[in-house]
Amino acid sequence: MTATEDPDARAESWGAGTEAWHQRLHHTPREALSADTAQSPGMHRYEAVSGRLTGSQKIWMGESRVAAGMRSSNHHHGDSETGIYVVSGHPAFIFAQGREEVRIEASPGDYIFVPPYVPHREENPSSEEEAVVVLARSSQESIVVNLSTLWDVKGPNPSG
Repeated sequence: MTATEDPDARAESWGAGTEAWHQRLHHTPREALSADTAQSPGMHRYEAVSGRLTGSQKIWMGESRVAAGMRSSNHHHGDSETGIYVVSGHPAFIFAQGREEVRIEASPGDYIFVPPYVPHREENPSSEEEAVVVLARSSQESIVVNLSTLWDVKGPNPSG
């Protein structure tokens, strides 16, 4: 067996500086999701991957559930970019464009991108089915700033 075929010999040949390549993976089973995270009225967020739970440094992931007929409060996620994947249900994502509310109707398999500081809310128009989405944010923690309206401004000074 050559060094390239023997995993132990191959690992030894890499030498110092490769420890980061051999960190453990972290598994968060469904029953271990944590509700101990930032919340908005009308929805429930569950943390799965975070600095607190898994030691992540650049990403936060979790799940959000909006019950049938419910809607979240208006909110934004600070300087975090947010990616959303719709698992089930048909949630709507509402944001302000000028003086109008814009509504994106989503279905299972759809993705939504929310830029930093953009006020929005989630709604579940179904009278029977819960809406479930997977969330990924560009920070290690769940940042949620609840707002009174979609036009409310709570964030960094826009003029710099």
